[in-house]
Amino acid sequence: MRADTVFTNARLATMAPELSGLGVVAPGMVAELGGRIIYAGPEQKFDAANVVDCDGRWITPGLIDCHTHLVHGGNRAAEFEARLNGVSYEEISKAGGGIASTVAATRAADAESLAASAARRLQALMDEGVTTVEIKSGYGLTEQSELKMLRVIRGLGATAPVDIAATFLGAHALPGEFRDDRAGYVKLLTETLIPQIAAQNLADAVDGFCEGVAFTPDEIAQVFRVAKAHGLSVKLHADQLSNLHGAALAARFGAISADHLEHTDAQGVTAMAQAGTVAVLLPGAFYALRETQAPPVAELRAKHVRMAVATDLNPGTSPLNSLLLAMNMAATEFRLTVEECLLGTTRNAAAALRRADVGVLAPGRKCHLAIWDIETPAELVYRIGFNPLYRRIWSAS
Repeated sequence: MRADTVFTNARLATMAPELSGLGVVAPGMVAELGGRIIYAGPEQKFDAANVVDCDGRWITPGLIDCHTHLVHGGNRAAEFEARLNGVSYEEISKAGGGIASTVAATRAADAESLAASAARRLQALMDEGVTTVEIKSGYGLTEQSELKMLRVIRGLGATAPVDIAATFLGAHALPGEFRDDRAGYVKLLTETLIPQIAAQNLADAVDGFCEGVAFTPDEIAQVFRVAKAHGLSVKLHADQLSNLHGAALAARFGAISADHLEHTDAQGVTAMAQAGTVAVLLPGAFYALRETQAPPVAELRAKHVRMAVATDLNPGTSPLNSLLLAMNMAATEFRLTVEECLLGTTRNAAAALRRADVGVLAPGRKCHLAIWDIETPAELVYRIGFNPLYRRIWSAS
């Protein structure tokens, strides 16, 4: 058989669903033709232009960070320091801090500076073997600024060697100018922004923050109905700080994912299971906010809800720029197994983005690989502050 490149003398964690666990094949090889995997399995002979001897290293699918907010202006390091010095979050918010400060900085930044700062954060993820990243808007909260953010996200996807999924998160927070007109802001989202975004192909999905400090279930439902009518997938920040039955709401609209889920109840888990909605667990926010109620992992397991793991990279509640560290946090804080963490950043993370072309080493998938200097896949979850990536392979095809 003919191939462009073969990666031989390797140990594979294929993540293939038809195999048990991580789908280990050892020894194994991967063959690529035209940017697509044509074979992943035991060693076979190929007529290949390029042969890469992996010298016994492990190959996994390229990692997927399926929930980030990495495009934004400014940072909130000063607020972090202030909280350590005893200043309350309420005091910080009244002084114009919190998400309002990020919104102000993002509105003030031009597209070029937003792209430049985001590219640095994106590179850090890529340096850890990440080949697919989801990026949300949601720090503009005006028509002009939200469109600016989405265009920056699409621009990164066009120039960086990584697949990028763009998500519109206009329902992230109520902007100050609409403090006394919630209905007016929801109208801006549903009658102006979503139709424009769909027409210009600026987003792949629409997200919302269903929480007492953000948007009500009824408001999110309005946004989701319009998103679905315009052919956009939906996902939801659900039940992070309280149980507003966001997981069940997400499932009712066929959401591809419900994220956070610390306060989700049994009914919400059942609804997600029935709808096929992926649970995206975000241990960085749990850690940074010093939360004590973990997501209902045992119930998610029992109902066979697929679990993904992501960084939630953002300037306020999860300034976490490492998916490897997110896996360690998920194992340590939420008691996920090594298998769950690795499937959660590959196959299940792909499902959380409704991507069938990444996340598994199998014929027809994009040749997105991470090659690791490790003796066992458990090292990718076990180590802290250590990056064993040997080589990252990404194909645009």
